[in-house]
Amino acid sequence: MAKTREIYLCSVCGAQTLQWRGQCPNCHEWNTLEASAQSRPAAGRRAAASSGPGGADRPVPLRDVADAGHTPYGSGLKALDRVLGKGLVPGAAILVGGEPGIGKSTLLLQVAGLVAAQGKPVLYASGEESLPQIKARGERLNMLDPNLLALATSRVEDVLDALNGGASTPALVVVDSVQTLTSLEADGLPGNVSQVRAVATALLEACRRSGCTLILVGHVTKDGVLAGPRLLEHMVDTVISLEGDRRQMFRLLRVFKNRFGPNEELLVFRMGERGMQVVDDPSTFFLGARDASLSGTAVVMAVDGQRPLAVEVQALVARTFLSIPRRAALGFDANRLHLLLAVLEKRLKLNFGQVDIYAKVGGGMRLQEPGLDLALVAAVLSSYYDVPLPEKCVLWGEVDLNGQVRPVAAQDLRLSQARRLGFEPIVYPDGGAGNGKEKGGIATIAALQQRLFRRQ
Repeated sequence: MAKTREIYLCSVCGAQTLQWRGQCPNCHEWNTLEASAQSRPAAGRRAAASSGPGGADRPVPLRDVADAGHTPYGSGLKALDRVLGKGLVPGAAILVGGEPGIGKSTLLLQVAGLVAAQGKPVLYASGEESLPQIKARGERLNMLDPNLLALATSRVEDVLDALNGGASTPALVVVDSVQTLTSLEADGLPGNVSQVRAVATALLEACRRSGCTLILVGHVTKDGVLAGPRLLEHMVDTVISLEGDRRQMFRLLRVFKNRFGPNEELLVFRMGERGMQVVDDPSTFFLGARDASLSGTAVVMAVDGQRPLAVEVQALVARTFLSIPRRAALGFDANRLHLLLAVLEKRLKLNFGQVDIYAKVGGGMRLQEPGLDLALVAAVLSSYYDVPLPEKCVLWGEVDLNGQVRPVAAQDLRLSQARRLGFEPIVYPDGGAGNGKEKGGIATIAALQQRLFRRQ
């Protein structure tokens, strides 16, 4: 029998230490080390395991490695294949994260059904739902293909047995979710660091041996990051996040890590009765039924990943009855609003001391890029003067503390997209696009005020 020893695992980063400490030596978080029993195989068994049957685990010349059977195949969604780079790669592992109820299970059951419709065997293993629940969702999505197999279990050994089925080994395995499965090789409740590590390691090794694609669903914390050890993100080939507001009809799929394609890619889905539907051209999707005749609204040409998006920015400046005026921001960092208001007061000699100011990004989007600054300034000035912007006006640019408008990344991409969509006037940083002589560039927020509101 294998001997056991007690180690301590960090519940945040998964680091190991032989002694308990108040602070994790890796991530420096306090009171995160938990005791765990770890099996220690005997020397003879370890030596036998390292050699492998027939010397399969011994080093071999790289040029002699057989790569047959590792050709990527489609997921059934061309847009998803483009985001992933090459589609689904045999032997690869994909980690999908997102908030509860955001649509992870729906999207992955769609992908599983579409791959099964290509004649490939697919296994959908769930530790959260029963088989009748999975079938009911499959009927709603019309994804009940004979090649789509389902398994409801909380033991990873059941999934491993299904992967060792010989000729019936599935081409795609979806595990929903990794935090709900347990392994006999680890102690503790489902979802703790040792269990997540053991389950993920066993599934990854089995899928790489059999050459099937593995998709793991991971829970997220209240901060929006993947729960469990960070080692999980390093073990997989691709990390995907499904984001959005559950009260909205759209979902954003972002790629944070990808060994087979570009990173920071974005895909927009619309949640419908038949599941997730890809938005082919999301450039103006977030504008919705916008009324350009109202003051306090502006359009920013934002860039998320490599995709330009036209998004509405709204601001409301209203007289206050409080001793301290209120400032509220939704969809971006509130500190950015405070900073821009201070710049406007200083550089344009405006008085915001007797008004409440509220600002938000329309459509439920959340933007972090600096190109939002100029559109936010225009929306605040529009509401302050109660003068609407031109109907097809679009803006982008970073505003510094001196009131200067600075160029931002992907200027030419934003400009070409704005022209393709017919926006006019196009207001952007002076000298920041093309050859720097394009009409429309501005250098300061004073120039923006003079151009759009004819005020000094």
